[in-house]
Amino acid sequence: MTKADAELATRLADMARDLLAQTSVDKTLDRIVAHAVELVDGCQDSGVLVIEGGRRVRTLAANSDLVHTSDALQEEVGEGPCFDAARYAHDVYRIEDVTREEKRWARYVPRARELGVGSIMGFCLYTEDDNLGALNLYSPHPGAFTERSEHIGWLLASHAAVAFSSARSHAQLETAMASRHDIGAALGILMERYSIPAAQAFAVLKESSQTQNVKLRDIARTVAETGEIPGAVGG
Repeated sequence: MTKADAELATRLADMARDLLAQTSVDKTLDRIVAHAVELVDGCQDSGVLVIEGGRRVRTLAANSDLVHTSDALQEEVGEGPCFDAARYAHDVYRIEDVTREEKRWARYVPRARELGVGSIMGFCLYTEDDNLGALNLYSPHPGAFTERSEHIGWLLASHAAVAFSSARSHAQLETAMASRHDIGAALGILMERYSIPAAQAFAVLKESSQTQNVKLRDIARTVAETGEIPGAVGG
């Protein structure tokens, strides 16, 4: 192993520990973006996007307005290296020089050039269980990303996907536990107030959820916090 490879391995290990130490999904995503700029040669701007409903782009994290603008552009034209990395779960798409004609993304590239993009790479963020979107790296300079940049970006994206998936699973578990607590508290309140069994109390919550078009956990939280059933007469 060369000295450069050893240094890279150490920095990636430090990054992995840093990502897993974050306390929320948003903080994890922000650190992924920051590490991309720090670790990948040539990278000046970075972001993470997901595709929702087959076409709609949502920017989960970004370190600049350029990233938001590029994401919006890729949604508008329905193509782009980052858009395709997220949609097709391909490892990496790379445009070495945005000043050249690019047939694959003929609508995106000319407008990306107008934004000041010189080079771009899009890496799919995925694990065996999840497609988590795409990590996107930008440089204002054509030819900024080398084969080594792509290799480092791929390694970073692999670590990032694991950390992102872990953070999201933890957040979902916390939400599920909180919802279970709220529903239990709400059932207890209704059972005591109306002297009804648990099944009937749950039916009351479910009916309120449907008539108010509000998620059951939110109805339960309201009942737990206020003692009132949304939509009920006098509630």
